[in-house]
Parts: sequence; C-alpha cells; structure tokens
Amino acid sequence: MAVDTTERREALARLDVLVGEWVVEAEFPGLEAPPQGRCVFEWGLDGAFLVQRMEAPNPAPDSMAIIAVDPETGGYTQHYYDSRGVVRLYAMTFTDGVWQLLRERPDFSPLAFRQRFVGEVGEGGDVIRGAWERAEVDAAAPWERDFVMTYRRSGA
Repeated sequence: MAVDTTERREALARLDVLVGEWVVEAEFPGLEAPPQGRCVFEWGLDGAFLVQRMEAPNPAPDSMAIIAVDPETGGYTQHYYDSRGVVRLYAMTFTDGVWQLLRERPDFSPLAFRQRFVGEVGEGGDVIRGAWERAEVDAAAPWERDFVMTYRRSGA
C-alpha cells in the first residue's frame, strides 16, 4: 500500500507542533542540576522533511536528525546522526500528542541494546516531557530509564 501525496502531506502536517526553537533539559542520574541545551526543528527541502538540530546538554552529544514519511507505510522514520559519528535509524510515531522513537534492530551499526524515547506534548504544545530508555537486545528484557529529557519552547 503506497502512500499518496495527500496522505504524506497530512502526516508531515501532524509534526508542525515540533517546529521552532526549544530549550532542552536532560536529567542524568548522578547530576544535581539538569544541564540545558538547544534544539531547533525546521522544515527542509520545501517541507519534504523535518530537520532536527540539537546542541545537546552535556554529557549528551550534539546531533542532527531528519524525519521522513515512509512512502510505503505512511509511518515516520528518523535518521539520526551525532557528533560521536553515531548513525541510527529509528521507527517513529507521533499520535495524540505522544512522540515515540524506537530502535530494536541493527541498522548502520550493530544493535548493542534496544532504545526508545517516549515524550508527551503538553501545555498547549510548548512542553514535551519524555525519557530515553534502553533494554538488552533480548525482546523479553525490561526497559530501564536512561535519562529524562524535557523540551520547552523558547519564549514560552
């Protein structure tokens, strides 16, 4: 089932709530005050892709991601790149204000662990509260919190 142009545009339009500049706080275990970073989401290539650029709060790496609509399924894919040289491919959903990224199989690098982010959009679209989690490769292994991440729209 291929996705037509209208369905693709509608899927991309659902991501419009992310567009803009954000202050990002990351709560890492063992750190007292959450360090802050900066994130910008903007449309690229005439709105064909959503581009995310992150100046991450230390100790996280700076990163860039490109979000696309899969032409076959209509789902989202996030292509992730960071300052360590890490490249990953996440399956992504964005439904009813819940943003989820999931990596459960090898892609450009071996899968040393499964990884996911689940965030909820709140406060009129000005805050996204979520957490990164990780689990062993075994599908039965439980998810464990890696760190909490909060996006706050700049100027909100």
